[in-house]
Amino acid sequence: MLDVATQSQLRAYFERITRPIELVASLDDRPASAEMRELLDELAELAPSKIHVRHDGQDTRRPSFSVQPVGVDLGVRFAAIPMGHEFTSLVLALLQAGGHPPKVEAEVIEQIQALEGDFVFETYMSLTCHNCPDVVQALNLMAVLNPRVRHVAIDGGLYQAEIEERQIMGVPSVYLNGQPFGTGRMELAEILAKVDTGAAARDAARLADKAPYDMLVIGGGPAGAAAAIYAARKGIRTGVVAERFGGQVLDTLAIENFISVKETEGPKFAAALEQHVRTYDVDIMNNQRAEKLVPASQPGGLVEVQLANGASLKSRSIVISTGARWRNVNVPGEAEYKNKGVAYCPHCDGPLFKGKRVAVIGGGNSGVEAAIDLAGVVEHVTLLEFADALRADAVLVNKLNSLPNVVVHTRAQTTEITGDGQKVNGLSYTDRATGEKHHVALEGVFVQIGLVPNTEWLKGVIELSRFGEIVVDAKGQTSVPGVFAAGDVTTVPFKQIIIATGDGAKAALGAFDHLIRTPVPA
Repeated sequence: MLDVATQSQLRAYFERITRPIELVASLDDRPASAEMRELLDELAELAPSKIHVRHDGQDTRRPSFSVQPVGVDLGVRFAAIPMGHEFTSLVLALLQAGGHPPKVEAEVIEQIQALEGDFVFETYMSLTCHNCPDVVQALNLMAVLNPRVRHVAIDGGLYQAEIEERQIMGVPSVYLNGQPFGTGRMELAEILAKVDTGAAARDAARLADKAPYDMLVIGGGPAGAAAAIYAARKGIRTGVVAERFGGQVLDTLAIENFISVKETEGPKFAAALEQHVRTYDVDIMNNQRAEKLVPASQPGGLVEVQLANGASLKSRSIVISTGARWRNVNVPGEAEYKNKGVAYCPHCDGPLFKGKRVAVIGGGNSGVEAAIDLAGVVEHVTLLEFADALRADAVLVNKLNSLPNVVVHTRAQTTEITGDGQKVNGLSYTDRATGEKHHVALEGVFVQIGLVPNTEWLKGVIELSRFGEIVVDAKGQTSVPGVFAAGDVTTVPFKQIIIATGDGAKAALGAFDHLIRTPVPA
C-alpha cells in the first residue's frame, strides 16, 4: 500500500522511535480488514525492531487497531485505514507512542497531564476531510499524555450504521463519553478550553500580569499576521490576541491567487502565517476573544482591551484585524456541506467547480458578480434572488443576462441544500409568488448575501459604516486616536487575502508613525 518514496521517508521517521511499540488489530472478514492487515504489516517491516503487529485485538469495532508502547494500553485507536489526509495522524501517533516528544509548549503538556476525570473521545471523520486531521491529532496527543484520556478516530465510510444511528451529516464530529462534544475544525487549545474548567481563570490571571504593549494586534488572520510582523521588525513590544490564529483562512479549501504561491490550502497557509510571526519576538495569545475596547483617557495614553475571560490588556496603540464572516443563508444543509460543495468565495473556490453545475444565492452586486465570474468556468449557473428583482447595478445585470449558461430566478426562497452525505447534490427553493417548490440538481452552492464584519464588540466606541465595517483613513486610522484597523473588518473594498496582508502592513506602519509622533504622558 505504501510506495517506495513513502517507505523511505517512514524509515527515516521511525529512527526517532525510542521505545518499541505494537499495533494491536481487531479484524473481521471484510475486505477492509485485509487492507488494514496489509498496511500494519508493511509498517512493521520498515522498523522490525521497533514496531510489532498483533492480530488478536478484542475491540468491538472491526476493523480497528490501537497504537501503544509494548504491553501498555495507551488509548489511541483508529477505526479506519488512515490513509489520505489522516496518514500524517497515523505517523504522529506512531512517533508519539514511541517516545518522540511532541512539538507542543511545556505548559500545554502540563495542562493535559493535569486533567482530572475520565475522557472517552470518538471522532467521526473522512479520509478526504482537510479539517479532520487537526482534531484527530489533538485528541491522540491528549491520549498519549494522559492515561485517563482515550480516543478513537472512526472513518464514517467504514461505519455507516453508526453514522446513521447518530445522524452525523458533517465531519469531523466529536463525541465525549457518548455525548456530542463538537463539530468542525477544532485546535488543541479549543478542546482543552472545553474540558479544562479552570483554564479560563488561569488564562485570565496569566494575561492580567502582562506589561503594556507598544502595539497590540487584535486578530490573527492575514492582516493581523502582517501587522504583527511589521510591528515586531520595528523593535517594539508587540502582542497578538486571536480567537484562532489564521482566522477565516482556516476554512478555505484552496488558495490559488496569492501572488508567488501557485497553490496551497487554507490550513497550510495559516500555519505558515503563524510560523512567520513566531520567528519574531511577538507575544501570541491564541484562543482569546476581545469583548470591549476602552479608549485612552488622555492623548498618548494606554488603550485597554478587555477579554472574554475577564482579563485586560493595555497598549499604546492597537491594530484591529478581527476580519469578517460570511453571512449564512441559515437553511438545512448549509453547515453540513460547508467546504463540501457549499462555498462563499467564487474567486478562491470557483476553479474547483470547472465544468460543473452550481447555484449562486444572492442577487446584489456580489451575487451577480459571482455568477458572471463563475459562468466562465462552470457548466451552468443558477442564480436565486429572494426579492422581486435583482439588486445589482444595471451594467452587471445586463452582462449577466447576456450569458447563455446562466438562469435567474427572482422571488426565490432557498429552503434547503441537499447532499449525499459527502458532498452537495442539489438545492431546494420555493417560488414566493406561486408557492411552488423546486429542486435543482447541482454540485456547488455559492452563498453571496454579504459579509458580516466582526465588530459587534466595537459598537458605540468606534465609527462604523452602515454595514458595520470600521471606517478607516488612508493609513488605517480609526475614529479613536491610537486605534488602527486592517483587512476585511474595515471599509476597504475587495475582501481578499492578499489585500488583507498589505492592509495589515499599512496599519502597522500607520500605528508606528502615530507612536513616534505622540508624546508619552508622564
